[in-house]
Amino acid sequence: MSTSPRVVIIGAGVVGANLADELTARGVDRVTVVDQGPLPLTGGSTSHAPGLVFQVSPSKTMTQFATYTVDKFSGLDLDGAWCFKKVGGLEVATTPERLVDLRRRQGWLTSWGVESTLVEPDECVRLHGLLDRDRVLGGLHTPTDGLAKAARAVIALARRAEARGARFQGSTRVIGIEQAAGRVTGVRTPDGVIEADVVVSCAGFWGPAIGAMVGMDVPLLPLAHQYVKTGQVAELVGRNDEASEIGMPILRYQDADLYFREHVDRIGIGSYAHRPMPVRLADLEDDGEVTDSAMPSMLPFTEDDFAGPWEQCRELLPALNGAKVEEGFNGIFSFTPDGGPLIGESPDVAGFWIAEAVWVTHSAGVAKAVAQLLVDGRTEYDLHGCDVHRFEEFQRSADYVEETSAQNFVEIYDILHPLQPKESPRNLRVSPFHRRQEELGAVFLEGGGWERPHWYEANAALLADLPAAWTPPQRDDWSAQFHSPIAAVEAWRTREGVAMYDMTPLKRLEVSGPGALALLDRLTTGKMDKSVGAVTYTLALDEAGGIRSDWTVARLGRDRFQVGANGPLDLDHLNRQLPSDGSVQVRDITGGTCCIGVWGPLARELVQPLSDDDFTNEGLKYFRAKQARIGGVPVVAMRLSYVGELGWEIYTSADLGLRLWDVLWAAGQDLGVIAAGRAAFNSLRLEKGYRAWGHDMTTEHNPYEAGLGFAVRPAKGEFVGRSAIAGLAGLDGNPADTVSRRLSCLTVDDGESVVLGHEPVFLDGQPAGYVTSAAFGHTVGRPIAYAWLPASATPGTSVEIEYFGRRIPATVAAEPLVDPDMARIRR
Repeated sequence: MSTSPRVVIIGAGVVGANLADELTARGVDRVTVVDQGPLPLTGGSTSHAPGLVFQVSPSKTMTQFATYTVDKFSGLDLDGAWCFKKVGGLEVATTPERLVDLRRRQGWLTSWGVESTLVEPDECVRLHGLLDRDRVLGGLHTPTDGLAKAARAVIALARRAEARGARFQGSTRVIGIEQAAGRVTGVRTPDGVIEADVVVSCAGFWGPAIGAMVGMDVPLLPLAHQYVKTGQVAELVGRNDEASEIGMPILRYQDADLYFREHVDRIGIGSYAHRPMPVRLADLEDDGEVTDSAMPSMLPFTEDDFAGPWEQCRELLPALNGAKVEEGFNGIFSFTPDGGPLIGESPDVAGFWIAEAVWVTHSAGVAKAVAQLLVDGRTEYDLHGCDVHRFEEFQRSADYVEETSAQNFVEIYDILHPLQPKESPRNLRVSPFHRRQEELGAVFLEGGGWERPHWYEANAALLADLPAAWTPPQRDDWSAQFHSPIAAVEAWRTREGVAMYDMTPLKRLEVSGPGALALLDRLTTGKMDKSVGAVTYTLALDEAGGIRSDWTVARLGRDRFQVGANGPLDLDHLNRQLPSDGSVQVRDITGGTCCIGVWGPLARELVQPLSDDDFTNEGLKYFRAKQARIGGVPVVAMRLSYVGELGWEIYTSADLGLRLWDVLWAAGQDLGVIAAGRAAFNSLRLEKGYRAWGHDMTTEHNPYEAGLGFAVRPAKGEFVGRSAIAGLAGLDGNPADTVSRRLSCLTVDDGESVVLGHEPVFLDGQPAGYVTSAAFGHTVGRPIAYAWLPASATPGTSVEIEYFGRRIPATVAAEPLVDPDMARIRR
């Protein structure tokens, strides 16, 4: 932003008030906050939010947001009245499955640096005296969780922001966003235009309507969620006064989709145990005006939906048998297709930002991140799971948003496996080989809408031929889900024969035009000015040297490059960096093309007889690409291998994809070719130490910490992030020993225990890091995990991985585990 920007925030709820506070704390003093409702409580979701703040999440970022909210609100008061009370959070298990899952959840908290304890039933009852001891099997207690008084916090934050120069304006409806020359210029209201250099929509469930004013999709669904208050509970009488309000921990009963808090001598109950109830914004308006300006986010209570949950409440808390439900409402909250918030700038109107689908729990953290983005140009948090541009275009359609967001409501307290795919919608995106994959008994998981074979049942017959050294151990019940020992067969045949992998779902972008070389050279750490046919593995950094993404860039012509990217965020980034002179064009070519990875020591014996082009090592060297024909099909063949074996990524147009598959498959029968899936792929890539962006490294990490210093070429000249990492690498490209943490390879000592990711790692008995990616290494015959650890944990260091409460000994290993000299891949 400019040194003194005019900022208009739309929405004076807990997100907008927090953002005003964060911006003014950073010296931005021309901030106006507008809301269609009356001040100080405008009638949005904040006005009725129950305020329970549980920090636990499989996402490090979401936990960080919640922890910042706890810390910030704990230091906030309104005329001496508290805004946050650390009464602790208690999640109880009433089923064996939930009790086991609580151990996993504690692991997340430990990974992200939040103290918690698994407690026995007696301790659960001591912490929360209304629990039925006979129903509770155990619990997870997080002492720093607690209750936020969101409405009170909003007033306190607004006062603080106003003292620094911010202005809050209620009863002001936004009817348009003014813009000129592709930039936002103001916010139109019935009383005129409020001029602005930056506009941030924090409008909550009204967000889609505000986004539509600049043609921006805001993929969220407003859903009603039931909340009730009981009458007086005899056991609570005299325990709390009006000022203290609550004394026992906030409580979650996830087996029944319920949560609880005290209201002095009453109990408040929130329920997700009802049908999804989508809300249409048009139903809240009459001739374009909000029908109930006092509290449009509170809908009438549907009593029948609470009948079953009320019985569950009284079973868990017998004290409620003497109480009645005295009041209730259906409150509107925002849900998204993947459950994450929506943060980002419009792709078409510079200066228009959103921060939507944010609950009280994460409100201060999200506001801090947005303020950092606006003032500093980057944030300390990894936002790839929150960026609004993470969705593909089809995922922003109304039907998709409604179905998937409603399903997220249904599953909000479910025990979900990290590999668990959506049940619906499915078969949205299929590669040209899908029919053949079905014939081979592919077991499909889903990612980004793509149907991705995880393994093939057709390979089950090969289990009888699997050498003893390749036979995997039996897995525990959790890691055995969405897995098959067939993956071992597919890894074995890749290492010792030849296999075909469907690589179509990988994002492919074409960058072309006379300015393409200069653009890519500026945005990446690698040297782009190479001969046509060169392929370069490179990093895209942010200004602070964090890893924004990793790309494989193939120069297919003087002014034409193919970028193997990680997803829609890369497309958004490139589009934002385009020069204004039109000298560069970027196209997403993923849907019109396809790719088969042909890998293994017999790969050349399969491919060469099908082509008159030279596929020898001399004819197509490692990390080179060329146009060729295979079985008459025009292809682009790139000498790459994410599994660490001889072979190629072979690309062709989607219409010729099935023909290419059939040609390769038929020719490979005498060589024992198989189709192989993602389970084997992930195992093989970890054995080679290949990183997966978004899992193993993000903007939180620099290249040298992530073990990717080889991809940085400081001598090539300026590029984004170069100055930030110069002190780590030195301009000669040799990394100095200055990093304090490293992405480290671990092997599990017992050779059997498989972990899945996000587990805490202990060094000398203390939490020291966390697992990013993990798999059973079929070639090396033992489980592998990659983890962030202190740099002092050098190869040979003993550590422990905590998996469902059990400590698993592991050892830091030198990487890569397989073929460190790269002889196999270069033959």
